[in-house]
Amino acid sequence: MLSLSAGDKHILHCILLVSVIVVFEYLSGGLKLWYTDTDSAPIDPFVAYGWWTAAGLYLLRVLALLSLPQVLCNFLGLTLYNAFNSKVTLRGTPLLAPFICIRTVTRGDYPDLIHNNVSRNLQTCLSVGLENFIIEVVTDRAIGLVKHPRIREVVVPTSYKTKSGALYKARALQYCLEDENNILGDNDWVVHLDEETIMTENAIRGILNFVFNNKHEFGQGLITYANEEVVNWWTTLADSFRVADDMGKLRFQFYMFHRPLFSWKGSYVVTKLSAERSVSFDHGLDGSVAEDCYFSMIAYKNGYTFDFIEGEMWEKSPFTITDFLQQRKRWMQGIFLVVHSRAIPIQNKVFLALSLYAWLTMPLSTSNLVFASLYPLPSTSWCNFLSTFVGAVSIYMYLFGVMKSFSLSRIGVRRYLLCLLGAIFTIPFNIVIENIAVLWGFLGKKHKFYIVQKQVLPTYNI
Repeated sequence: MLSLSAGDKHILHCILLVSVIVVFEYLSGGLKLWYTDTDSAPIDPFVAYGWWTAAGLYLLRVLALLSLPQVLCNFLGLTLYNAFNSKVTLRGTPLLAPFICIRTVTRGDYPDLIHNNVSRNLQTCLSVGLENFIIEVVTDRAIGLVKHPRIREVVVPTSYKTKSGALYKARALQYCLEDENNILGDNDWVVHLDEETIMTENAIRGILNFVFNNKHEFGQGLITYANEEVVNWWTTLADSFRVADDMGKLRFQFYMFHRPLFSWKGSYVVTKLSAERSVSFDHGLDGSVAEDCYFSMIAYKNGYTFDFIEGEMWEKSPFTITDFLQQRKRWMQGIFLVVHSRAIPIQNKVFLALSLYAWLTMPLSTSNLVFASLYPLPSTSWCNFLSTFVGAVSIYMYLFGVMKSFSLSRIGVRRYLLCLLGAIFTIPFNIVIENIAVLWGFLGKKHKFYIVQKQVLPTYNI
C-alpha cells in the first residue's frame, strides 16, 4: 500500500467512494439492480395520516436535499482532482518571489503558543529558501515577541474603532489595512493564519506557486488536524469531515469556477494586498462574527477570483466537547448573519444560503430517522436515490478525512484501522453536537465571538 503511486491511490479511493454509494443505494432501495417493488397497493399517507401530517412528513424528506449541491460538489472535488500528491514542486525560485507577509491575529490570550508557532513558522520559511517575507502578529495585548528583522508585533490600541463598528478579529484585520499602519505595497501578498496554525514546507511551496502564477487575487489550501499530538480524539476524528470538505467542495469551487460559492475558511488564506484593502474587513457587526465568510462574499460580489493552493497546514481540533460545540455555534451564527445581510446580492450567496439552511434544518432532517419508521411513506425513486446519495457521500467523507489526515506508516495498520472505525462512530456524536449548536445558536445572541482553548504544546526556540 505504501508503494502505491498518488495516481493509484486516487483510483482506489474513487472505487471505494463509488462502492459505498452503490451499496447504500442498493440497501435503501434507491438503486434496484435485480428486483422490483412488489407492493401493489401502497398506503395513501394523506388518507392514513391526515393531510397536514402527510405534507409535513414529505417536507421532512425533501429538507434533506438542501445539502445536495454541496454534497455533489464534494463528490466531484474528491473524484475529479487527485488528492494524494505528496510533494509540491516549486515552479520558480523563492529569491524572486514578491514580498509576503505572514499575518496572525490574536487577542493575546496565549502568548506561549504565539512565541512557539512564530518560531516554527519562521524556521520553516527559511528552510524552503524564502527570503522576501515578514511574520506579523496582530494582537490586542502585547505579548513581547523576540526582536528579529523578520518578526513584527502590532498591538491594536483599545481606542481604535473602524468606520462601520466592526469588532473582534475583523477589527484587528482592518487596523492593519489603515494607511498609517500598513507597511505593504499593493502587489505584496498576505498569508492569514490562526494562532495555532503551523506552516509546512509544502504549504510554503504551494503559496509561492500561487503568487508566481498571479492570476487570482485570493487563494486557500488544505488544513489537517491530526498531526503530532492529538489532544482530543473525538473532536479530531469529527474534524476529519472538514478535511474531506477542503479536498472536495473547496477544491472544486476554486478549480472549476474560481469563486467562493460556499465561502471559505478564515485560516490558510492568501490575499493580494490591493484586493484585500479594496474588499476590507470593515463590514459592521454582521461582518464580525464570521469575518472570513463575509469577506469572501464581498470579494465574490466585487468580481475577484480565487484558486486552490497546494500543500497543507496543520491545526488542532478543539480540546473539549464544549469548545467544539461553541465553535460550531459561532460558525452557524456568523454564516446566518452573512446570508441575511442586505449588502450581499442573492446571486452571490445562493449556494451558501442552501448550505446554511441545510444546517439549520438538521434537527428536522434528523427526525426522519424516527418518523420514517413510525410513518412510512410510499417510495419516491428520485427522492430516495438523492437522499441516499447525500448520506453515502457524507459518511464516506469521514473515512476520506482519516485517510488524508493519518499516515499509515506513522501510526501503523492497527491504529489506522481503529481511526477509520472511530470516524464512523463519531458520526452520531457529530450529529448530536451539530443539532445542539443549531438550536442554541438560532435562539441565542448572534453577535458573540467565542475563543476556544488552543495552548497545549512543547517549546521551540529561534
